[in-house]
Amino acid sequence: MAEGGTARQAKEGPETGPAFAFDKLKRVPSYRMLAEAVTQQVLDGRLRAGDPLPTEAQLCETFGVNRSTVREAVRVLEEASLLRRETSRRFVISHPSNADLGVQFERMVQLQEISFQELWETVRAVGPAMSRLAAERATDAQLDALQAHLALLQQAVEARASLVEPNIVFDDMVARMSGNRALLLAHETMWRQMYPRYQAAVFDHVPAASKRMLESRRALLAALRRRDADEAEQCTIRHIVDFKRGYELALKQVADAPAAPAARPRAAARKKT
Repeated sequence: MAEGGTARQAKEGPETGPAFAFDKLKRVPSYRMLAEAVTQQVLDGRLRAGDPLPTEAQLCETFGVNRSTVREAVRVLEEASLLRRETSRRFVISHPSNADLGVQFERMVQLQEISFQELWETVRAVGPAMSRLAAERATDAQLDALQAHLALLQQAVEARASLVEPNIVFDDMVARMSGNRALLLAHETMWRQMYPRYQAAVFDHVPAASKRMLESRRALLAALRRRDADEAEQCTIRHIVDFKRGYELALKQVADAPAAPAARPRAAARKKT
């Protein structure tokens, strides 16, 4: 019988009874155990953002590990944005920002090869709910700020400037109006991180996209000012569906574009006489 781990039944004979094989135990490095212990205290609320991390010597004594183990654990926590370095030897607890989570989300999307269709379906589910809540909860000051940003967006359209960032900022403002932190997190980790590349393709290859986007934004703002949650939701659905059509059209135009002419071969070098 092999040592260690999870049991799995191999076979059963009439005389010997059930026989089992075991997987080997997986040893977790000490630095990961230490990092997980600190992470759990952050999740439990015992360590809060801004609290100082115990010193290296204190951590060594508490966990019975050496300094190199503590330093590796600190590196893991820094990469997870759970620690912020204030000086060369002083760390404080921090929380990952939505942007930090968005970067991790983007990596997972790429690793798992999530398609545009899957991402679009998620945005289609989140976006309308966000706009509905914004119509119900937005303050007059927030609506005035959105109006001012819409004027900047119009100027960018007229100047034929890049529309990706100002368009995303418009969505960010609507997301904050919803007052729902879960929706805001979903928006910022998914929408802001993944949509720019797709929006750039649409604006670069579909000439009518910029004006259609501007009309859509005006209609949404009007619905928000009227506190018309149903219309705000429908405006967002139309915008998201229109965006998908634009992206598909952009892909088609890129695919149908004539290939660049092949470079002419250089004349053969003259033979030396």
